[in-house]
Amino acid sequence: MSSAPSRVFIARLVGLPVFDPQGDQVGKVRDVVVAIRSETSPPRVLGLVVEVFGRRRIFVPMTRVTSIASGHVYTTGLINTRRFVQRTSETLVIAQMLDRTVTIRSTGVSGVVYDVAMEQARNRDWVLSRVAVREPSKGFRRRGQTHVLEWRDTEGHLQPDLTQGAAQLVAAIGEMRPADAAHLIHDLPLERRRAVVAALDDESLADVLEELPEEDRIEILERLDSERAADVLEEMSADDAADIISDLSPETAATLLNLMEPEEAADVRRMLSYPEQTAGAMMTPEPVILGPSATVADALAHVRNPELTPSLAALVYVCRPPLETPTGRLIGAAHIQRLLREPPSTLLAAVLDESLSPLPAETTLEQVAAHMATYNLVAAAIVDDENRLLGAVTVDDLLDHMLPDNWRDRAVRR
Repeated sequence: MSSAPSRVFIARLVGLPVFDPQGDQVGKVRDVVVAIRSETSPPRVLGLVVEVFGRRRIFVPMTRVTSIASGHVYTTGLINTRRFVQRTSETLVIAQMLDRTVTIRSTGVSGVVYDVAMEQARNRDWVLSRVAVREPSKGFRRRGQTHVLEWRDTEGHLQPDLTQGAAQLVAAIGEMRPADAAHLIHDLPLERRRAVVAALDDESLADVLEELPEEDRIEILERLDSERAADVLEEMSADDAADIISDLSPETAATLLNLMEPEEAADVRRMLSYPEQTAGAMMTPEPVILGPSATVADALAHVRNPELTPSLAALVYVCRPPLETPTGRLIGAAHIQRLLREPPSTLLAAVLDESLSPLPAETTLEQVAAHMATYNLVAAAIVDDENRLLGAVTVDDLLDHMLPDNWRDRAVRR
């Protein structure tokens, strides 16, 4: 192996792109697989878990890794694309070793593992050489003392850790996109998954739940305290919360809706009132809505919101008050491309696309798809009989409902 640093801290390795010899990216590092031999013998690094395009996780032996440098990993390109399945003799560093409690042999003090380093031995094998440990905080210190120790200078790696937390794993998840975090959580051992779920804040857990298969969603929500489950649902948009609640038992669904804030629950109940596979059931009830006196500058300020998906940011809807759905009468919509070409002081009412026709809430899935394909749209306005804006169907909403019911499950198991 050439151009390899003498030591690599694994928490920093996760997420790095993996390239073939031609310089084409084949995936991203998600974890490191090791074989723990004893408390004193450094574990041998067997290989990397790499997520390739299509969200399949594969195993790349360290013998196929030719270079680990700042910001990337290079391989020989000869990779078996069979899905990675962890063996009983194997340990995943990120998923299973971080947050484990170990004891420092020289002092007898216990601490939590927050990173692990690997390096290449003289025989060219890679081993786990160092353990980064943080002691518990003392007195007024916010953080306990940290140590980077030889593997043999710590003990407890082979003992079951019934108190293993999730702080370091949650920190790693925080650097991932929700879909990637969902895949990691799906693959965790059950007890480890529950610890991570308990440690995630409500907003992060809401983002992850939206990306998990139905079976995982139900298992997680039903194990949460009802109050917290309701809080998590409130962090979601009404359409996503409605999708999840519809998967629960009627009794659980009713309990959670009653615990939610009245306004949030009302939006979800409205979504649930529409027949399945219709525009009303899959629309997003919170598109960008402004009044007729708003300017192009106002619209651009709203679509800059980083929490908006690209499809939601593509159109601004102009309505009579009230501007909360259901709004007053829908006047029209303006494309972001048109907004970018106009002077900031221009009134929105002057740049509306009058060719865009809204759709009734009862429009079927197939009709919505045909409408958006015909007019090359990434979003379409949904209105009631009085032409009041109820929401918008985006292309991602459409795909979510057109794919098979178990598409998320297929994605994480591929």
